[in-house]
Amino acid sequence: MAEIAASMVAKLRGMTGQGMMDCKRALQEAGGDIDQAIQILRKKGLATLAKRAERETTEGLVVGSSSEDGKTSAMATLCCETDFVAKSDDFVAAARALADYALVCPADEGVENIIQTSVDGKKFSDILTETVSKTGEKTQVGEYAKYRLDGPGLIGTYIHFNGKVGTMVQIDTGDEEVAAADVLKQAASDIAMHITAAKPLALDKDSIDPETVEREKAIFAEQAKNKPANIIEKIVEGKMKKFFAENCLLEQPFVKDDSKSVAQVLDEAAKQAGGQAKIARYARFEVG
Repeated sequence: MAEIAASMVAKLRGMTGQGMMDCKRALQEAGGDIDQAIQILRKKGLATLAKRAERETTEGLVVGSSSEDGKTSAMATLCCETDFVAKSDDFVAAARALADYALVCPADEGVENIIQTSVDGKKFSDILTETVSKTGEKTQVGEYAKYRLDGPGLIGTYIHFNGKVGTMVQIDTGDEEVAAADVLKQAASDIAMHITAAKPLALDKDSIDPETVEREKAIFAEQAKNKPANIIEKIVEGKMKKFFAENCLLEQPFVKDDSKSVAQVLDEAAKQAGGQAKIARYARFEVG
């Protein structure tokens, strides 16, 4: 077996971030050829990934990034098997890289698209393989989405302090002056935080899956089945009204002031900004 100088091991470790012994073994196997040793380490990562393919990845981080002009924002989740690895330097570095890749990904959705995105000639799939090799755990991108503004508006973002849940919300406005108002920027951030905490099912009742609506109506009707038919109808109507208020974003009581709905909070902020605003869409991401 070839003698490997400590300086070569250190150089390979600096290039790959792998452990000293892994680097030494790879160099010995490669007969001192650094390029070949890098490929050996990469194959090790792929082998580990294949071996742990059926493992659940219920830990990880939500990451996000926005363009300098605020017209584009992206969010994604990087998932692993244990909280210990999720807090490791190697995993956190990969998650930060994911935020950068998400912002430049040519597609606005689709995990496979972000995995194949390249930055400086390096695909994110390569970073995944390297991270798996370093941590020994299955690591994968869980979710990904990117919002781009086509007209006047702004994108509010919020990631909870634990890094496990976050939200993007797109708010369209009549003009850029309204979108640039501090009061509307604060409202966008607050609404993103609200979505993160309140977990709405949909933007409004028209956006809820009709099957979900019918299922809830059936449940409420079953609960009141011993009542007269006209009473059952009123009970179901009342309970559905409450259901929509609890699960539709625009109707939900605002988490920072439950005397107002989210729609009212946005309307008030828009009026203060001198115009109108509406929530166009939102995406909520959660690990676990």
